[in-house]
Parts: sequence; C-alpha cells; structure tokens
Amino acid sequence: MVSTGNAPKALVLSSGGCDSTVCTGLAVRDFGVENTSTVSMFYGQRHAKELDCAKAVALHYGVDHYEIDLAGTHILDASTCALLAGAPNEIEHSTYAEQMGSDARGMANTYVPFRNGLFLSAVAALAMSIYPQQEVHAYIGVHADEAAGGAYADCSPEFVDAMAKAISIGTYGLVKLEAPFAHSNKAGVVRAGLELDVPFRLTWSCYEGGKVQCGTCATCLDRRAAFAANGVVDPVPYAE
Repeated sequence: MVSTGNAPKALVLSSGGCDSTVCTGLAVRDFGVENTSTVSMFYGQRHAKELDCAKAVALHYGVDHYEIDLAGTHILDASTCALLAGAPNEIEHSTYAEQMGSDARGMANTYVPFRNGLFLSAVAALAMSIYPQQEVHAYIGVHADEAAGGAYADCSPEFVDAMAKAISIGTYGLVKLEAPFAHSNKAGVVRAGLELDVPFRLTWSCYEGGKVQCGTCATCLDRRAAFAANGVVDPVPYAE
C-alpha cells in the first residue's frame, strides 16, 4: 500500500485480539487505509495464534503488516510468566479479579515483564524507520480491565502517560502514542468495535493455543462478558 505523501500516519500494535483490532478500525477510519500499518510481536509466547490473527486482520483491512522478533534477544528467557513457551507456570483459569484476590503481589501470572514497554519502544523505532520525518500515531489497545487491581501495571493510564512522554521526547515529537481505551472497560472496547464493524470473527484473545479459544482463562472470560454486556454473541467459538 502506498501512503499518501506527508499526511499523518498510524501504526497499530496488533496482537490479533479484540482491542488492537478495534484500534486498527479506528486508525483506518481516521487516517485512511493507505496511511495505516500494523505490527505484531513474537516474543516467545506459548502459541502463534495471535500472530496469524494479526496478519488476517491486516489482510482484511488491506494495510501493510510488520512482525518483529523479540524472542531472539533472549530478554525474557529467565521469566516464569505462564504466557511464555516452556515456562513452569500454568495458565490460571479464573477471572482477573479472582486472581488478584489470591495474589498479594497484585500481578497476574500471565504478566510478561515490562512487555508493553518493550513493544512500544520497538513500535516507536519502527515508526521512525518506515515513516521518516513524518508524524505517526502509534496505537496500543490497553484498557482499564487489564490494569484493575494491578494485574498488568504496563496497561495502566499512568504507564501510558509516561511512555507517551518518553516516546515523544525520544522521537523529536514525531511519534504520538494513542491509547483510546485506557480509561474504558472491555465492554466499551467491544461497543466501539461493533460501531466500526470490525472483524471480531478473525480475532484471538485466548491465552491457550488450540483449535478454538478455551473460554475459561481470564482474557476469554473478560471477552465473553464484554460481548454479553453489549447484548451480542461473540462470533468466535469456545471449547467451553
């Protein structure tokens, strides 16, 4: 896709899930297909479903898509996070609230050390590389449910604000961080996606791999509740 001259650009951090897909829909609406790109990260996660879905979403919208390999840096090799391949911990099949109630640390066992910090740093660098000397709006789909109870500190409004400032300073003001749902819950994200007619059927949220999403891990439960709150049926199948 050929971008339009010096018009502002959008680069969406895409996990292939609901939140980043809605961000892609917002970016395409506000900046145009020709000025929007997406990027996903391989960091040694348990399965590649999210990467496949991120590509499918990019193909649906007709935008350029990039994939960055962070696993080769070995930064996360020593982590015991349950989301990482080979980690000793198992995925907890309960809500975020239930997990926080039993964990004095206020941290979900699927918290990847400073993941969004790593991702956003890479996104900022990519943005300056593919769109040199141009204004780029970098989207991340974090929402308030993820930050509640300290489950994911790198999804909190405080973290987003700090990263936005750092990215702006480090990119000479060219890259601007956009986190449109930092103060919204998951139901609000789904509501926005329904209004944009985003392809939720192409998305993957589940922490587990497999042919269909498990339906019982924290992110599946959060997603199912969000669709139910909007009075619509989630278009993806679940094992349970």
